[in-house]
Amino acid sequence: MVDITRSTVLGTIPHGFFGRRGGTSQGIVAGLQCGFGAEQDRAAVHANRTIACEAVVPAGRLVSVHQTHSADVVTVTEPWDEDSRPSADALVTDRPGLVLGIVTADCAPVLLADHAAGVIGAAHAGWRGAYGGVLENTVAAMAALGAVPGNIAAAIGPTIQQASYEVDDVFHARFEQEDAGLFAPGRAGHWQFDLPGYVAARLRRAGVSRVESVGLDTCALEDRFYSYRRATRRQEPCYGRQISLIALA
Repeated sequence: MVDITRSTVLGTIPHGFFGRRGGTSQGIVAGLQCGFGAEQDRAAVHANRTIACEAVVPAGRLVSVHQTHSADVVTVTEPWDEDSRPSADALVTDRPGLVLGIVTADCAPVLLADHAAGVIGAAHAGWRGAYGGVLENTVAAMAALGAVPGNIAAAIGPTIQQASYEVDDVFHARFEQEDAGLFAPGRAGHWQFDLPGYVAARLRRAGVSRVESVGLDTCALEDRFYSYRRATRRQEPCYGRQISLIALA
C-alpha cells in the first residue's frame, strides 16, 4: 500500500503527497521512488509514477518537469512525454485530466488550488527556489489563468523541518530581517532554519491567505520518506525522491 498524505485546506481537489512506501524500486531507494535522477532503472520510476497517478486520478495524465531549483513556472495546456520534460520548478493548469507532479527529497512540495476558478498549481520550493520567487511566480501564473490570489489554498507537504535543518552563518546572512523569526539558535556559528515557515511566509506575501503545512519531517521519518540530507550525512551513493500530485477532477 502506498503512503498518501492529504491536506484539509485543498478540500475535494484530487491531490496527494506520497511517501516511499509501496512501489517497485529496489535497493537503497526501495519503494515508491519517483525521481529519474535517483536510479538506473527508469522502468521502475515510470511504474511508480503510474501507481501514484492512479491513486489520485485514475486514467489521468501525469505531467512533470526537469527541476533545477529555479523560479521558473510552466503553464500546461497539453501533456508531454515524461522523457521530454521542460526545465522548471512549478507547473500550473486549468485543464481537467492533467495531473501536475513535482518530486522532492527535503525541499517543500507545494500544491495550490483556486477551486472556484478551476486553476491548480504544483511547486518545488527548496530554499533557493523560494528565495528566488518560485512561489510568487506560481501564484502569478495561476492568476493569469483566472485564479484570484486571495482564493488560492496552498498545502505544504512533507519537507525537512526546523529541528533537522541546520544551516551556517553565511546561509543566515542571506535573509531579510523580516525572516529572523524563522531561525532558531543552534551550535556555535549555526542555526536551525524553518523551511516550511519560510515557504508559508512567501505564499502569504504573494496574497495567498489559506496556507497549511502537514508538518512531517522528511529527514527524521526514515521509514516514510526519502531525504537528501539524511543520505548525505551517511555518505550514501544516491537518494530517492517522493512525488506530490494535484489535478482537476
